[in-house]
Amino acid sequence: MSAVLTITKNNFQEEVLHSEKPVLLDFWAAWCGPCRMVSPVVDEIAAERTDIRVGKINVDEQPELAAQFQVMSIPTLIVMKNGKITNRATGARPKSQILGLL
Repeated sequence: MSAVLTITKNNFQEEVLHSEKPVLLDFWAAWCGPCRMVSPVVDEIAAERTDIRVGKINVDEQPELAAQFQVMSIPTLIVMKNGKITNRATGARPKSQILGLL
């Protein structure tokens, strides 16, 4: 079972850019209702899929990362492979659509 990583600007390079597995990033904030709907789904995916890494980025605590990825609204889900963005989606999504991003 994979744990969800808390991604910060300090561990971003190591955990995301240098990851050998694709990485699903969930940009969220505590005050965001749709983020609270997506969060347990992202946790579930992390628990079920050992072939990917899952990280959460709190936009209030990591504004530099939110700006770097031009996150204007949340939740925003971004999939990265080999340090490059391969997919992104904004807004609450059902699990099937989130899995489809991978």
